[in-house]
Formats: sequence, C-alpha cells, structure tokens
Amino acid sequence: MTDTKDLGKLRIEIDSLDKQILELISRRANCAQQVATVKREADETAAFYRPEREAQVLRRIKEANPGPLDDEEMARLFREIMSACLALEERQTIAYFGPEGTFTQAAALKHFGHSVHTKPVSAISEVFREVESRVCDFGVVPIENSTEGVVNHTLDSFLNSPLKICGEVEMRIHQHLLAKQPELEKLKRIYSHPQSLAQCREWLDAHLPGVERIHAASNADAARRAAEEEGSGAIAGEVAAEL
Repeated sequence: MTDTKDLGKLRIEIDSLDKQILELISRRANCAQQVATVKREADETAAFYRPEREAQVLRRIKEANPGPLDDEEMARLFREIMSACLALEERQTIAYFGPEGTFTQAAALKHFGHSVHTKPVSAISEVFREVESRVCDFGVVPIENSTEGVVNHTLDSFLNSPLKICGEVEMRIHQHLLAKQPELEKLKRIYSHPQSLAQCREWLDAHLPGVERIHAASNADAARRAAEEEGSGAIAGEVAAEL
C-alpha cells in the first residue's frame, strides 16, 4: 500500500512539473516571437538563425546540466525547443544531398531540429546552388566519412562558391535491418546502397548467408522497396525507417 501511495505522489509531482515545463516553453516561444518583431523593425533582411548563437546556448546548457540525462541528450531536447521557437520567427528551409531517408537528412535534422523544412536534391552541387540562389537558407553536405575519407566533390564545390561552413555535425552511423516481417528466415532478398551492404557484409554473412543482396540507388529507396515487397528487407538508417 505504501508503494502505491508513493507512486501516486510521484505521478502528481511529474504532472506538476510537466505543467511548469509547458508554461516555460510557451514563455520562451513568446520571447522568440518578440525577437522576430524587433529584428523585422530594425532590418527587414535580418538573419533569424545565427549558428554561433545556437552553439553558445547549447554549450551553456551542457555546462549547466546537472543530470541524470547526459549532455548530448539534454542538448538534443533544447535543440528541438529552439527549432520550434525559430519556426515561429521564420521557418528555415534546408537543402541536403538527398534523397529522403539518408544520413545527410539525419544530419540536417540533428543540427537544425525537426521544425525546419528539409529539401532533398540529387547532387552536392545542387545543394550549393539552392543556397547561393537563396531558395534555401542553409545546406547540408557530407565532408568526410571514416571509410572513404574526405568527399572531394564537396571540397571542390567550396572552392568555387562564396558559401562558407557555419556549422559541423558529427554523425555516428547506425545501420538497421528493416522488414515488414520480424522473422529473419522469411527474408529472401535485402536491398541497400552498395556501401551499406559492404559495411554490413560480415553480419549478413553470419546471419543471412543465403539471402540475395540487391543494390539500391539509396537506402531510402531500399526501405521503400522493402516496405512494398513481401519477403524483402533493407539495410538503412533510422530516418529511412520513418518514411
């Protein structure tokens, strides 16, 4: 009986804290709207998103974090709050080297939060053109990966563009096996980008040695095909699983 009473008290306290959090987030959002008004009155072309300001805020949050949530998790929560508040000022459009469901899109969402509009484009050079022409506010392109080193196309594009790097996102790549059916023995084929298949070769050899491996244009395309075809699976990132 005592445990039940204690649990009830804790739930009441959580409900009270949730209400306070809601009120504080709403106050922060109201402040963001006031910031937008002040900026527009001072300069109609004022930039609403300032990467250095966001980095400063997140750094301060990490330094002040008392736990038990770790610094990265706390920063992720605050980034989403900041993203939602910024969308009240002006919703940002972010070009990225697509298609949807790729790790580049995941990097864009990690850096800017989920309240932005992401726009996939088919080439790295197109990302630069979208931002240079001001169709998009920012662009996300791959610079380097641990298996293939630097991405030369991206570096070459910077040499021929007035755009500058204003932020960096480090992504730990986690591949997932996606399928409509949970039983591995029912899988007849696996779709994925060639690089992902190569990265997961040892696991596939050990757990799905007789399953056909089929190259896909992207992991997002692989996820779509796996969702449409019985007996098919895909190796892709978490973002592709949400499509």
